[in-house]
Amino acid sequence: MGNGGESKVLNIELTQEKIKSIVNITYSQPVSYFGKKIKLEMDILKPYKAEKYPAVLFVPGGSFAHSYKENYLQQRLEIAKAGYVVASIEYRTIPDGVFPQSVEDVKAAVRFLKANADEYGIDKERIAIMGESAGGYLVAMAGATNGTRDFDKGENLSENSDIKAVIDIYGITEFGKTEFEIPDDIEESYRATFLSVKFWLDDVRNNIEITNPIPHISSKTPPFLLMHGDKDTLVPPVQTEKLHRALIERGVESTRYVIKGAGHSDEYWFQPEIIKIIIEFLDKKLKNKNF
Repeated sequence: MGNGGESKVLNIELTQEKIKSIVNITYSQPVSYFGKKIKLEMDILKPYKAEKYPAVLFVPGGSFAHSYKENYLQQRLEIAKAGYVVASIEYRTIPDGVFPQSVEDVKAAVRFLKANADEYGIDKERIAIMGESAGGYLVAMAGATNGTRDFDKGENLSENSDIKAVIDIYGITEFGKTEFEIPDDIEESYRATFLSVKFWLDDVRNNIEITNPIPHISSKTPPFLLMHGDKDTLVPPVQTEKLHRALIERGVESTRYVIKGAGHSDEYWFQPEIIKIIIEFLDKKLKNKNF
């Protein structure tokens, strides 16, 4: 039986955006390494309001062996709630894709968002790219080659792939000989990663320098936010440190955070402090906010 009490009235301030999810949008249909046409898809989280919002393209990691667009859901949702259209993509991975095809896919996704900006409520002049691990490397390459037509292949070529900011989370920067010779003392769980990277780079191992974003940096390269855990044993923190120093030396704005205790893609990266740093960086670069 009820207690006969009065209903409680809540006065609520509207501070959260209502978010819409659109999944499995085909953004590109490139040819695989073996000459077969394949379909690449993206998912989008966007505010419901019929306005134009800045956009963030998220590129997942996966050792170049897989690219699950469903990953990093917590981070993507928080960014969308902060007033952004957030697209996450799959891209060509081994055996369907090798270097530079994955970079081409990131650029194709940016062009797709610009070509369909009206449909998805995107301000095409305010787009950032964000990636973790292999995805961090891919966004670093796409960002370093900003302002050029390098790696622009496929559809929507009437649009450019220029972006306004890059977020590289524990991405590799340079591939050396160690990526071709698997260390004897490597942890067994990481052995498959080294094999994947070796295959992905197979066609360019004699010209490995072109895979490094640093030589591509120019005055057109946008601001970077780099983040790395000091306990990362898969991609050593020195990888993002090298990129950070190179950006600064070349006059490009770069901010780098080292997260104490954080490993590679562990729980640290889902904490509110990390999300806050990312959103504040996006707000500064895409919404011109000052903190």
